[in-house]
Amino acid sequence: MILDYIQWTANPIIYSGFVEIRWYGLFFAIGFGLGYYIVNRMFKHEGKPEGWVDTLLLYLIIATVIGSRLGHCLFYQWDYYSQNPIEILKVWEGGLASHGGTIGIILAMWLFSRRVTKENILWILDRICVPVALVGAMIRMGNLMNHELYGHVTDLPWAFCFITNVRGWMNGAEPIFSEPSHPTQIYESLTYLTLFIILSYMYWRRHAEQRQGLLLGVFFVGTFLSRIFVEMIKNALVFIGSGENLNMGQFLSIPFVIAGIWLIVRALRRPAMPIKYTDC
Repeated sequence: MILDYIQWTANPIIYSGFVEIRWYGLFFAIGFGLGYYIVNRMFKHEGKPEGWVDTLLLYLIIATVIGSRLGHCLFYQWDYYSQNPIEILKVWEGGLASHGGTIGIILAMWLFSRRVTKENILWILDRICVPVALVGAMIRMGNLMNHELYGHVTDLPWAFCFITNVRGWMNGAEPIFSEPSHPTQIYESLTYLTLFIILSYMYWRRHAEQRQGLLLGVFFVGTFLSRIFVEMIKNALVFIGSGENLNMGQFLSIPFVIAGIWLIVRALRRPAMPIKYTDC
């Protein structure tokens, strides 16, 4: 008999020895590596100092890790982490919130703009949002490998049965599988990958960076509007209020969608700012 679901038995750990390597951390690192390459190409394209890229990478790594981790701990599982504060440091086990990461990156880019570029903060945000979409796709694949953040029960043929006792299973216990569920990690990963392709096209082919805030606005709307819809079929960690109509992920996404729409309208109403490219 052919099963009408996928029994997911991926091990979150790739290698366990002197140093433990997890898929989540590997995908995270690959995303940042690709992001470094993309931003480096952008800066060369626009004739910006080479040293900016290394400094930017440092700012982004620190801001993403701290912002995403604190966002997850504060917005989603504060009851647990307030009693187990040392667990906050275990980033490699998963548990990063895109909303917290976005806030952290914005704050870091404000500081980067003041200290390094001396440009309006939208200048750098327009450029880094392109690779950030790709990093988001990679992180969601890490969530898939961790058997976390999946969706509601479904009878669709691509439903996944995830292991619910991952830590116990990794220590020798028999796996306990969830009911066939939506692999929302894959849905989000494909959405972010599509957004990355769109933003790349806008930058390299349509010169959207000449309209300050346009790329960031599209990123905000594409990322967080899709998040609102995916959250409808995802097992939410926290709901807002006494009902189950709006969860924390959806609630936190609304301001970013509104900001994105405002940025798009603002950018399209203003004249384009010509840029002198060094490789044209």
